[in-house]
Amino acid sequence: MNRKKAIVYLVIASFLWSIGGLFIKLVDLNPMAIAGARSGIASIVMMFYLKKPVRHLRLGKIKLLGACTYASLLILFVTANKLTTSANAILLQFTATIWVALFSGWFLKEKANKSDWLTIIIVMFGMTLFFIGDIGTGNIIGNFVAVLSGISMAGVVIFLKLQNEGSPVEMTLVGNIITLIIGIPFLLISVPSLKNVLGLLILGVFQLGFSYILYSISVKYVSSIEAILIPVIEPLFNPIWVLLVTGESPGYYAVIGGAIVIFTIIVRGLSQQRKTAYTKQC
Repeated sequence: MNRKKAIVYLVIASFLWSIGGLFIKLVDLNPMAIAGARSGIASIVMMFYLKKPVRHLRLGKIKLLGACTYASLLILFVTANKLTTSANAILLQFTATIWVALFSGWFLKEKANKSDWLTIIIVMFGMTLFFIGDIGTGNIIGNFVAVLSGISMAGVVIFLKLQNEGSPVEMTLVGNIITLIIGIPFLLISVPSLKNVLGLLILGVFQLGFSYILYSISVKYVSSIEAILIPVIEPLFNPIWVLLVTGESPGYYAVIGGAIVIFTIIVRGLSQQRKTAYTKQC
């Protein structure tokens, strides 16, 4: 592994993440059934990568809590995609960076500075536009679930940083198994069609399993700014695929709010990188 290959892996992972909204929309099943089946397939992919049975995994308290948080992320994101537009679901989940800034002071002993709080205020304003634009459209509950998925995603990041042994893929594997177990009763309600089975295979193998393996093994070989900017591919392309195939488009306020969220997070990442580089020079 080298830096150039790691960047390629991150681009591929982000691109694979971006197809999630489309295929979740196309699979005509209960959200819990989709989440469970997708995670079950992804678990098989990850077990092949790790090359060891589940009973040989190193499962400490942090890893188990992280796995539960990761399972909640998977379920909430699929549910949000079914209740609101794909653009709203992914852009509101992308606020995870801000929740990390809030929670890291408690769990990682990293205090948020003035620029972090300013960023949080601006992003909160962008999030508010999503809800203002969806008053009366029936998407408000979906937007709220999407915000919760962003909080869960922040929790996953924190638990990954708290781990000090074993592969990070192990935590996501256990989380996928938990999601599968929760989703089994919903999978037994009806027999999925061939179209649904193909959609679930794409989601499980590529959008969740393969992508998280690529991300886990490559993120440590790139700079922090690259790790922040490259995943922006996901919220940018996710609603585009949905629009091209299903015709679903985000509302006017959602477009403005999403632009505010992404731009603010990018600026914060660039600023943080410059501060880090300046500190190293001094």
